[in-house]
Parts: sequence; structure tokens; C-alpha cells
Amino acid sequence: MAQRAPRIDTFSLEVGRQLGSKYEVRELLGAGWEGEVYHVVEVDTGIERTAKLFFPERNPHNAAVTFYAKKLERVRECPVVIQYHTRDTFRFHGQRITFLVSEYARGELLPVYIARQKGKRLHPFEALHLIHPLIVGLVEIHRLGEYHGDVHDENVIVRRVGLGFQVKLVDFFEWGRRTRAHIQDDICSAIRVFYNTLGGAKHYRNLPPEIKGICCGLRRSLIARKFPTAGHLLRHIETLPWR
Repeated sequence: MAQRAPRIDTFSLEVGRQLGSKYEVRELLGAGWEGEVYHVVEVDTGIERTAKLFFPERNPHNAAVTFYAKKLERVRECPVVIQYHTRDTFRFHGQRITFLVSEYARGELLPVYIARQKGKRLHPFEALHLIHPLIVGLVEIHRLGEYHGDVHDENVIVRRVGLGFQVKLVDFFEWGRRTRAHIQDDICSAIRVFYNTLGGAKHYRNLPPEIKGICCGLRRSLIARKFPTAGHLLRHIETLPWR
């Protein structure tokens, strides 16, 4: 009887470790239920990439890898989506591990960026400039018949560029065929991200009415009535009158 391969719950790859013959590890970017994400560099070209390594038990028959690759390809024209390049494998503790290679998004996780700001929050006008590209991205994702399914602060990478922000969304989540509930989840989650950048519950009371009119007290029923689609939310933000 064949011995079952040991369960892998972490890779904890050291800086300089090579993945096969093509990539070298620079740093760990994040870890989650499915696996770990590393900043890597192509050995031959020096081009920086991101590698998402999947725990074998979370990726039976490469199902998770295949899902991510296909979904990223379907929404490849969307500016907030990390661009997929290829897939590869390497050996780890006697097992062949599959990983996805995608673009390396420069910037930092949203909570890290917010923590560096004065008062650990953004001015409302600045927060609108940050959330705008995220909503633009959701409009495009939904137009393509897809949804994100896991919009939250830790899945948003931001980089200040000129007068605004470059925003990237990571870690799509699959709940099956897209429904109205999925669309509303994306919209409500994006508004919660906006709410958090403003300082959350601690500062909500003192926010301008225009901003409260977007957050709707985070009440899902109010958000659904006011913003039935991401397009409604986008138009509201882009035409918001200020006193």
C-alpha cells in the first residue's frame, strides 16, 4: 500500500531558494488558506514576478490552479486585475508543487499604506480618489460576467501615482456561477474598504454627509437599493456634488 504524502501547511521558502530552474525567491508577500504568495525574479532575465504556490490538499488535480488561470485570463483587460503569465512546478519535500506566475504589482497592501498616514486614515476626498479605480475595476469585472468574491483591505494593493492611486485586486474567490448576491457582495465589500480607509466606526460620526451617503452605515439593504450595480456606485462617485 502506497504511503500517503505528508500534509503541507506552509512552505516558508528562504530568500534565494529556486523554484525549478526559472525563478528565485525574493520575499514572502502573503499566506492564506490556499497557499502562499512570493515575490520572485526570473533567473535568466531578472524580471520581477509573483508566484502563488498552492498547498496540494487545496489544489486536487490542479483544480484551483486551473480555475485561477482561466478566470484571470477572462478578465485580463481589467486594469485592477493582476496579469497572469504562466504556471510551473517545483519539488518540495518529495512532492511536485504547482504554482502560478503573474505580474509583480508594485505598491503595498492597503492596511500598511493606511497605517502610515496621519491619524491612520485618509481625508474623505483622498479616500474617494483611492476607491475610484477599485470601483472602475469592479464595473469591468461584472461586465465580463465575473465577480471577485473576496474584496477586502488585505486583498487590495495600492500605489500612489501622481494625483491618484494605482490599485490592484488579488485573490479571486469562486462560489460557483455568478448571481445577484455575488454582485452585491462585491459592492458592499468595496464600500466597507472605503469606510475603513476613512477610519472606520471611530470617525464615521464626523464624516461629511456626502461620504455617509456612500457608506450607508454599511447597511446592506440600503446599499443594495441605492447602488444595485457597481455602475450606479461609480456614477454616484463621479458626479458627487460637494457643498
